[in-house]
Amino acid sequence: MNAAVRAVVRTAVARGAQPYAIYEGWQGACAGGDSIKKMEWSDVSSILAEGGTVIGTARSADFRTYEGRHRAAANLLEHGIDHLVVIGGDGSLSGTNEFRGEWAQHVAELAAEGVISPETAAEHPALIIVGLVGSIDNDMVGTDMTIGADTALHRILDAIDQLTSTAASHQRTFVVEVMGRHCGYLPLMAAVAGGADYVFTPEDPVGPGWQDELAEHLRLGREAGRRESIVLVAEGAHDRDGNELSTQLIADTIQERTGEDARVTILGHVQRGGTPSAYDRWMSTLLGYAAVQEILASSAEDEPVILGVRRNRITRILLMKAVHDTRAVKDLIAAGDYAAAQASRGSSFSSMVGINQILSTPPQLTPEPTGEIKRVAILHAGGLAPGMNTAARVAVRLGIARGWMMLGVDGSWSGLADNRVRELSWSDVEGWAFKGGAELGTKRDIPPVEQFYALGRAIERNEIDALLVIGGMNAYLGVHAITSEKDRYPAFQIPILLIPASIDNNLPGSELSIGVDTALNNNAEVLDRIKQSAAASRRCFVAEAMGRRCGYLTLMSGIVTGAEQVYLSETGISLAQLTKDCARIVKAFKGGRELYLVIANEEASEYYTTEVLTHLFQAEGGSLYDVRPAVLGHMQQGGNPTPFDRTLAVSLAARAMDELEAQFAEGAKRGTYVGMDRTGIAVGKLSHMDEEIDMSTRLPYHQWWRDLVTVLYTVADKDFDVPLEQLPIYQRD
Repeated sequence: MNAAVRAVVRTAVARGAQPYAIYEGWQGACAGGDSIKKMEWSDVSSILAEGGTVIGTARSADFRTYEGRHRAAANLLEHGIDHLVVIGGDGSLSGTNEFRGEWAQHVAELAAEGVISPETAAEHPALIIVGLVGSIDNDMVGTDMTIGADTALHRILDAIDQLTSTAASHQRTFVVEVMGRHCGYLPLMAAVAGGADYVFTPEDPVGPGWQDELAEHLRLGREAGRRESIVLVAEGAHDRDGNELSTQLIADTIQERTGEDARVTILGHVQRGGTPSAYDRWMSTLLGYAAVQEILASSAEDEPVILGVRRNRITRILLMKAVHDTRAVKDLIAAGDYAAAQASRGSSFSSMVGINQILSTPPQLTPEPTGEIKRVAILHAGGLAPGMNTAARVAVRLGIARGWMMLGVDGSWSGLADNRVRELSWSDVEGWAFKGGAELGTKRDIPPVEQFYALGRAIERNEIDALLVIGGMNAYLGVHAITSEKDRYPAFQIPILLIPASIDNNLPGSELSIGVDTALNNNAEVLDRIKQSAAASRRCFVAEAMGRRCGYLTLMSGIVTGAEQVYLSETGISLAQLTKDCARIVKAFKGGRELYLVIANEEASEYYTTEVLTHLFQAEGGSLYDVRPAVLGHMQQGGNPTPFDRTLAVSLAARAMDELEAQFAEGAKRGTYVGMDRTGIAVGKLSHMDEEIDMSTRLPYHQWWRDLVTVLYTVADKDFDVPLEQLPIYQRD
């Protein structure tokens, strides 16, 4: 929520509007006085990395009464406020809409009471509102993500990852309760991303005999090699007869049916706390920016809207339709229409329900394959990206469920040439969901022509029917080179599929690659600490981020950490720009600033390197401040993959396996890649790769994130002279 508050305040200031903060939610509006505070640019400094909300929130009994709303109207009009950006759940937003409908009546009554003048009444005839959804449950229909949901998923998976090691040590089962009284997003996605055995959600309640099914599921998982078992339960879980399913009841059932001790862990409000994730910072910043654009462009005749997110784009949703559709899900569940309830959550929710069932089902319950058994090999190529293991695990388990034999290639292309190919079983990939690194190994090499014969022989020797390659740009270039030689090497005439995994985020056909969210969170953590280290001194930091020629990681790191300046490879660095930047930095420190953060793409300039920038800024600042470089380096590639990267890896790998199945059915032998674009998870033909990417720069022709530069400079430094037109990613209907 703080990222959204910061963006609203600073964008309003940049647009020449006067922002106010209403403290403690609608209770503050009813109370008035010091609860309504004029906000300036610096009032929202240093809040980006804070959890919670600095302006507070509270349920208000007063606002539920007409008298309370009447006082709220008077208090708002005292400050000339008639435009509101409201961040909250469906209750707060529907209450706001009711207040909006009464506004004209309140204004007329206040004028009649002499509380406001006739002139004031005439100047504020309508209340203009825009809603942003703050809810860790991610339960608002019409938006992919709500503010706080990604951070809550981080908290849950941190706990699951830690519980898993304990459970594996003792061969124990943990029953974990997570939030989600009426929405199963958190437990479902945590189950998919954390490799849980079983999950109870409101949208898919268990039927009669669930006790035996659960016990058998856990028993067979043990037989298949699982040392630990994790069962996730939504706090609002019921069975199909409406009986509540508490974690203790489920734990007792497990112990009774299996004889195995089951421990209960209730995560509770820890899910709401802590430092917000990188996604919750940059997307909430974008929402706050867009909210100001929307509210200043709206009129009294416009129906109020909620701003949400669909595939990295801001979307407008009619407020009351969104509230109505959201509340209708509970009715669908009560009526037993579970398919419709799941569909209301979006196509990705429904598909994840099916994928999770396959991933968690022990192999003994998989039907015996019929007909020819396809042999599918998995190989990593290119630089390391967190989440490679997750994608490989999903591919293996989905392949086994189809009756295929799944093979792993150790050591990338050279490993294939050396015949280092082994079968991967269901249990071999156990635990890969949350492991960083790449269990199969990866290399940046592009196979040379001289290696093609050995690769072809290895494919023939191992009777490989299809190849699944998970990696970055070198993986794409390698597969492109191989598929171009199909006529000379018949062994290459098989389906070859690419799954994007690269922290550079520069791959064709995919706006986000596996690994980049983890790298962004790594950068946020390190840069937050770097900023804290400057608290006792006046300091400018020049940080260097990876990405090669792609500036995505640099720009987004700037947004999530509140950097004042970024230098991107796409735009380069000029002496004229540096002259202005030096003057701006000096002015900032003379004005009392304690910290100035600059982030440079590692290949932003051949000449103006991080070292040169550090010396230049120091020379211009003299004794006013000191300058320190911070090369973030390979830590950006490390660590366990984030929830976002895990769920993205699951979606991409599942789509790749669907494509592979289709090619087998057609008898096709295409080279293709999967990716996430603005339409969803799509498939592109490798032969058309040069239509999407500049092969000389290795950059896509269209980089959706480039438009976010305006957002960064709008909220970063009030001395920047930036255009204030609406963003291309946010367009009113």
